[in-house]
Amino acid sequence: MTAASDAVTNQSPVVDGPAAYAVFGNPIKHSKSPAIHGAFAAQFGADISYRAVAVATEEFEEKVTAFFQRGGSGLNVTVPFKERAWAMADSVSERARKARAANCLIPLKGGGLHADNTDGLGMVRDMVINHGWQLAGRRTLVIGAGGAVRGIVQPLLAERPASLTVVNRTPERAQQLAMEFADSPVTVHSGGLDSVAGYEFDLIINGTSAGLADEMPDLPEGLLSERCCCYDLVYQGEPTAFMRWAAARAAWAVTDGLGMLVEQAAESFFLWRQKRPSTGPVIQQMRELMTQ
Repeated sequence: MTAASDAVTNQSPVVDGPAAYAVFGNPIKHSKSPAIHGAFAAQFGADISYRAVAVATEEFEEKVTAFFQRGGSGLNVTVPFKERAWAMADSVSERARKARAANCLIPLKGGGLHADNTDGLGMVRDMVINHGWQLAGRRTLVIGAGGAVRGIVQPLLAERPASLTVVNRTPERAQQLAMEFADSPVTVHSGGLDSVAGYEFDLIINGTSAGLADEMPDLPEGLLSERCCCYDLVYQGEPTAFMRWAAARAAWAVTDGLGMLVEQAAESFFLWRQKRPSTGPVIQQMRELMTQ
């Protein structure tokens, strides 16, 4: 595998006519990606199909190859296959290289696949553009050190926070992640959940899977500064456990990751078709569907 800049994606075919896209994952039944990309396509009058496909763990690489051999124009990848998507690509963007994971695969004109990771960019755009949060100069805490967090660290660091601290129930995983970003101008600190006792943060991001079970990591008290914003990568119809925790501690602003989901999808759509959809109406549409 060779690292490559995002400019490599410009060598991919730009599809204006009928095109087939999909998201591969397991589980995938409740994916909102088909509805999101359908809404994007409608903005441009584009003739596309987009399917959510459940892929058996042992069949991922085979299914990806077959999808593009049949003329697939682009593929999203979700858990548990993001690391494997990155590994099978012929070139990768810088953000995918740093994350060692990819959620977007793009066919190249000369054959082969380019991998990108749009998760972190989607989160930053949601925070900055949709919610008006300032990330530069913020003391930032990220909870968790799994695949979801891997995808957001590099885009977060690009916003030049005052500091970035990653904590995890297993401190060694947080330490390993911090070491991988040792070349960043912003120092990445790491430790266990209790290692941040006595510190205050201006931005707290929950990247743990506990939210999927409506659970909350056991964190010390006193972490929120006076204007602390709290962001949960998880989204659901009701406020998550992390959102409730933040609101109970008078967070300045609290939101979930639905906007991130739509924004990362919009970046994939742009990489595939070189057209950037409007995300605001689609976020509102998805929010209304979730609360029905």
